Amino acid sequence: MNDWLHTLANWLEAGQPAVLVTVVRADGSTPREAGAAMLVGRASTADTIGGGHLEWLASTTARELLVEGGPPRLMRFALGASLGQCCGGVVWLALERIDVRDAAIWRTRAEAVAGGDTLQRRLVSGDEGSLWSLVDQDPGKGDPAHFWSDGGHWQFEQQVATTRFPVVLFGAGHVGEAIVRSLAPLGAQITWVDTRDDIFPETVPEGVFTVTTDIPATEIYDAPAGSYFLVLTHDHSLDFSLSEAILTRHDFAYFGLIGSATKRASFEHRLIARGLEPQRLLDMTCPIGIPGINSKQPAVIAASVAAQLLQVREARQLVARTVRPVAITPFLLSGARP
Repeated sequence: MNDWLHTLANWLEAGQPAVLVTVVRADGSTPREAGAAMLVGRASTADTIGGGHLEWLASTTARELLVEGGPPRLMRFALGASLGQCCGGVVWLALERIDVRDAAIWRTRAEAVAGGDTLQRRLVSGDEGSLWSLVDQDPGKGDPAHFWSDGGHWQFEQQVATTRFPVVLFGAGHVGEAIVRSLAPLGAQITWVDTRDDIFPETVPEGVFTVTTDIPATEIYDAPAGSYFLVLTHDHSLDFSLSEAILTRHDFAYFGLIGSATKRASFEHRLIARGLEPQRLLDMTCPIGIPGINSKQPAVIAASVAAQLLQVREARQLVARTVRPVAITPFLLSGARP
């Protein structure tokens, strides 16, 4: 989720240099993908490249680089018995020292990426450091990291962009709050909506924006394409009006409605009576959550719903990357929207 950008800016502003450790290439079975990164400071680390002995060795080398200085280093690890890991893949890591004198520019970069810009990186063997540039454009649908090597020289290019996905959640009851707290650390940018005053908790996680309004449907019309809608208010009539409004859109990623199979059947009958094409009902997930989990505990529902949204998100990302038909889950069937 690129949280390391803000952490790096904070460390540098506090006078703490860091080494940025990046997975530049990952072949076979590996704990993290190309582009994954972690920060190593004198006495602490942030984020992860997969843990285990791999991360310990990378951190040890990174702390040597902190003390000794010098140009970026490239390291290759086979994830086998010698590392005490049985993944079987191969990982290449780039280690680059970042000094406190660059604190201001890293704060600017972190805020720009949070605002929607893309940070581009180019690192070539023999260079003293990466070339970084901010561009006001979508990073595209391809892989965010590319590594080339001819055995002697190598080059790494990376695009760092926000990976947050838009979620609009209606209802600030116990289940709503549990879902918000489950989704927030997973990269969701959440608009949390309720009609009741003073219903929201005093503090909310980063990336969560609360909205109190008498016209909650406005948030449906204002939501960006590719949004994930969750409806779980205290009022069934409000649930229905929100459901009807959501289904006027054809560009959302997911629409989940809390309730039983009986509630779904009732809503389906009323929606069709109001003129909704029956095919569109495939876009309404009700009950919500992955099949096989039947607990009514808010935390369990939240875990199940979070898993379901991640399934949808990864299916959509796969469609976008491959640009060819793939088998997808039922809640995308009425018109797969990559």
